[in-house]
Amino acid sequence: MRDYAACRSLDDLRAEANAACEAVWGNRVFVRGLVEISNHCAMDCLYCGIRCSNQRIARYRLFPEEIVALAREGYARGIRTFVLQGGEDPAFSTDDYCRMVEGVRNATGGEAAVTLSLGIRPRSHYAAFKNAGADRYLLRFETSDEALHTHLRGGVPYARRLQALFDLKELGFEVGSGFMTGLPGESETTFYNNILLCRELELDMVGVGPFIPHPDTPLRDAPAPSLEPTLQAVALVRLLLPYANIPATTAAGSVDPLGREKMLTSGANVLMPNLSPIEAKQRYRIYPGKICIDESSEACLEDIRQRVASVGKVLSFERGDSKSVELRRAC
Repeated sequence: MRDYAACRSLDDLRAEANAACEAVWGNRVFVRGLVEISNHCAMDCLYCGIRCSNQRIARYRLFPEEIVALAREGYARGIRTFVLQGGEDPAFSTDDYCRMVEGVRNATGGEAAVTLSLGIRPRSHYAAFKNAGADRYLLRFETSDEALHTHLRGGVPYARRLQALFDLKELGFEVGSGFMTGLPGESETTFYNNILLCRELELDMVGVGPFIPHPDTPLRDAPAPSLEPTLQAVALVRLLLPYANIPATTAAGSVDPLGREKMLTSGANVLMPNLSPIEAKQRYRIYPGKICIDESSEACLEDIRQRVASVGKVLSFERGDSKSVELRRAC
């Protein structure tokens, strides 16, 4: 794969990936309504602004009824997939999360897909989420370099992350994972191994974004990010996993004003407008310079509609279920 990428310009690679994406998904870009439920986290990842050691951040939690109300409002606007994302917050029990899932499903008449992104959990917790009605789970591995993973994640071993992904797959979730490009300590070999791991895991969703150094973390002095490695990675992932859903990440738009548009023309086919209250958006600072934190969810939806149209694509409010799952079931 390294040789394949080396003999193509980035523009050619992106065009090839965009064609591969449209061959499967057409020109549709699926909407996922994101709700950031809590910025409390028990983990101490070196790159993350909501790490437990950061004493400069204002913490918050949304009440379950707030989360359900946001989903109800999003559903009224046509959204048919909701992503509940948060730090590994010890104040919420497994039952609390299950009630959130059940609340969203009830508020949407069971029509909307529910995705969770709540970090590493015991398999029994994942099973409870599935029984409550969760459809998908996002858990990025961030790097396939075992030593780098353990170092950056405050001692959490790489094998534990992989086991969680295997547990989720075995329980029948649509599984999403992915990685950052430009992490301090990452080699070129790691970059390509990250992409190959996505194929090895047969992921249904793949999130790729640039590492952005946060001033309140130990990696504050790391070099500023470049978007080019992210675009190359997204294009290669699309070519290896043509049926996966791939978001144009907010981090890309934070690095480059046209970052999301560039990702959408590099093989990405998903956008995740943030439905959280503005005060919560402003506090969920996993990296600095995060875009869209001062606008309402309605304004955010209109903005992405225009951005999608500017690259010749159409915003789709369908559930956008994984074609990979359909193919596996058919086999």
